[in-house]
Amino acid sequence: MDATSLLPLTKKTALHKPVNKPVGVGTIWVRRILILIVVAYVGGLILGPIITLIFSAFGDGVGEVVTALTRPQVLASFWMTLWIALVVIAVHAFFGTVVSWVLVRDRFAGRGILNGLIDIPFAVSPVVVGYMLLLLFGRNGIFAPVLQALDFRIAFAVPGMILATLFVTMPFMIRELVPVLEQFGVDQEKAAATLGASSMQTFWRVTLPALRPGLIYGLTLTFARALGEFGAVLVIGGGIIGRTETLTVYIFRALDDRQYIGAYSAGLLLGLFSVILVLGTDWWRRRLEG
Repeated sequence: MDATSLLPLTKKTALHKPVNKPVGVGTIWVRRILILIVVAYVGGLILGPIITLIFSAFGDGVGEVVTALTRPQVLASFWMTLWIALVVIAVHAFFGTVVSWVLVRDRFAGRGILNGLIDIPFAVSPVVVGYMLLLLFGRNGIFAPVLQALDFRIAFAVPGMILATLFVTMPFMIRELVPVLEQFGVDQEKAAATLGASSMQTFWRVTLPALRPGLIYGLTLTFARALGEFGAVLVIGGGIIGRTETLTVYIFRALDDRQYIGAYSAGLLLGLFSVILVLGTDWWRRRLEG
């Protein structure tokens, strides 16, 4: 029995009752200023460039934008970008889930090092990534003799661009799934196993529905990042027109050639597509969680 149990009920209530201190006018204004700073910071960095891009693209009219976007080079680079992004999310959907599962459910030597390595793509410049791939798969690279014997090209070809994009997008899927798996735990899976469900039945009917929000949001971020990759695919792919030119590489070349309408229009298409994709998925996830 503690000391508070000997006090009268009214006194104990007074002891444990939270005190609601009035919020001062100064505190209210500090909060409002902080909110204003946050809105200005995020809105300025995100919405400012997008609005500028919209006005620049439509400065000469909608017809010029449509004409620029329907050019064969733009369409070819767009489909190249889309194809690489789809391959990347398909690979990360499987391997990202497996890596996340192993990191959460298993304990093994080197687990901490492996977990740290996953964040390396955040720190390494994409240009450096492309150069490292050239050192491995280029004409004078480490694996060049093997690739020549197999008559298979990675550098200055689509496979190299896919590898580069896989590298820079690897953390997004894993970092979305690991917290979901940690929060989900194993109680529901154990209950399903007790009721006679197999491992596959448990995964498809119990685990996967719980992982779905994190899985979809991770894939969305991966897809948006893959669409916007530039440095790594430029170095390893070479930006060959009609062969290894993605939409970001086309924008760079169009600006260099002073084809501003084409560059602005392609940039607007890519930017709006990514923004709508991410915001739409975030809205869907909030509805699902709410």
